[in-house]
Amino acid sequence: MSYQLTCFDDLAVGQKAFFKKKITQADLSHFIAITGDKNPLHVDDSFAKQTFFGQKIAHGMLSASLFSTLVGMHLPGIGAIYKSQTLNFLRPVFIGDNLCAWFEITAIDPEAEIIEIRSWIENQDKEIVIEGKTVASLLRGLCR
Repeated sequence: MSYQLTCFDDLAVGQKAFFKKKITQADLSHFIAITGDKNPLHVDDSFAKQTFFGQKIAHGMLSASLFSTLVGMHLPGIGAIYKSQTLNFLRPVFIGDNLCAWFEITAIDPEAEIIEIRSWIENQDKEIVIEGKTVASLLRGLCR
């Protein structure tokens, strides 16, 4: 299979990309099976109803994992290497929420092989639920 690798020349400051995903109970179940995180806030309706959230919430890292899809598939894209990610969890994500993860390139340094990206996730009400900074790079020596 042939892939079109992203090169530094393909990128520009201000460039944006997004990825949308509805959070489902199946997503939580898969995440729990992978991580073992069975915190009652995520799995127990009765427990969660007693909290200020009033219902079960999705794992913060499940929502934040949408950034991984953006890095590897959208911006920078194929050939990207995830270097670091900061995360600020601002609002809960509930089962049924429609999320939109966004990236915007803020700096590119080909010599240092660094791409800095503003990253954030909005819910269906356009409220930012997670924000942070992504740093990525690209595979060396494979660009045309």
